[in-house]
Amino acid sequence: MFDIDKVQAAPSKDLLTPDNSVMLFVDHQPQMFFGTGSGDRAAIINSTVGLAKAARAFDVPAVLTTVAAESFSGPLLPQLAEVFPKNEIIDRTTMNAWEDEALVAAVRATGRKKIVLSGLWTEVCLVLPALSALEQGYEVYVVTDASGGVSPAAHEHALQRMIAAGAVPVTWVQVLLELQRDWARQETYGAVMEIVKAHAGAYGLGVVYAQSVIGAHAAG
Repeated sequence: MFDIDKVQAAPSKDLLTPDNSVMLFVDHQPQMFFGTGSGDRAAIINSTVGLAKAARAFDVPAVLTTVAAESFSGPLLPQLAEVFPKNEIIDRTTMNAWEDEALVAAVRATGRKKIVLSGLWTEVCLVLPALSALEQGYEVYVVTDASGGVSPAAHEHALQRMIAAGAVPVTWVQVLLELQRDWARQETYGAVMEIVKAHAGAYGLGVVYAQSVIGAHAAG
């Protein structure tokens, strides 16, 4: 029941923060990109790298995984690997990443309950671990624009299935700004602005313009 006396200026516990989330990047590999047809592949790569840089800027743990890297799918996206040069890349045989002991152990070791999930393909390599993690009590946030399926229908139907099970659809810029949440947080402000300028399209150009006209500390 709504109690107006309890209303206060405080964030929701549902919000993603640098302290409660872990990012899981699943199968951003050449062979998987070749089969992606739900959206522009260059845009998906751009969103994925922007998301990865958000994780790095806020020191959010990142778990990187590939499937059959040496026998079929190829290495992790180089631009993604470059963001996390010290991270182990967990290669699997299972289409469902949540059936791989090393991956589950890596997620569990972070102690975080909110999984920010992205990858290829949405209808296989995302929906399977998403449903599995949800069943075990995790909260799953699917980054829709850093993911892709073999067709628009495959991508959308997989998203609908995950949403019906309790997953939350988000975009990479939404995740970035939710982690920042307050422009007064100067320790990450500069990094956020650089990520926006490099990966957020027209928004990034707007920041470039604002900084050149108003000054280097123009708010986002």
